[in-house]
Amino acid sequence: MNHIAPRPQGDGEGLPVEVVFDLVCPWCYLGVIRLMRMLERRPEVAVEIHWRPFLLNPDIAPGGVPRQDYMIRKFGGEDRARRLHGTIADLGRAEGLGFRFDAIRRVPHTLDAHRLVRWAARQGAADRLVLALFAAHFCEGRDIASPDMLSAIAGHEGLDAAGARAFLSSGQEVEGVHAENLRAHRLGINGVPCFVVAGASAIAGAQEPEVLERLLDVALAG
Repeated sequence: MNHIAPRPQGDGEGLPVEVVFDLVCPWCYLGVIRLMRMLERRPEVAVEIHWRPFLLNPDIAPGGVPRQDYMIRKFGGEDRARRLHGTIADLGRAEGLGFRFDAIRRVPHTLDAHRLVRWAARQGAADRLVLALFAAHFCEGRDIASPDMLSAIAGHEGLDAAGARAFLSSGQEVEGVHAENLRAHRLGINGVPCFVVAGASAIAGAQEPEVLERLLDVALAG
């Protein structure tokens, strides 16, 4: 688990920071943690984070796919994936993250997880839910495509678990997630994470906190 806590969410009047991300993207987890670390250093800046879904694997079955099958399809085999994951794990350790790629048995479809983030945003709890979902998938190997698991994680974060389960069963926000995903592609975003500050300054990749801080300062100066 990471040791970065999200800042309390405000009333919508802070500097808007859009994070375009997917919950099965390890670079997104790393980038989000670095963003949170940077914001810890700038407590005087009021920020509102807006989580924008990006579906890296829109064609995966709703229940996900076995990790080994996915690794072969995406990387050509386990060896290449293992090397890449070793690099990410090393970078994660420097940020206090304990990536456990070996614990992941299935690669999930993230539609429902993104829907749940949008539900949590209505209650001012999206930031902490995003961190919890990342940790559940990458550090504990939990199945974040499972409605039962998603509602349990929501409950652990102080949200109404039964309400989360009912929401996931309702079909609400399915169109919203797909619309945001399409919007990202239309804006030319083809890789994540991508950070957009104040609707103008943008940068892609799991940037170092210092880089993100410069982006923040550019937006503040404007």
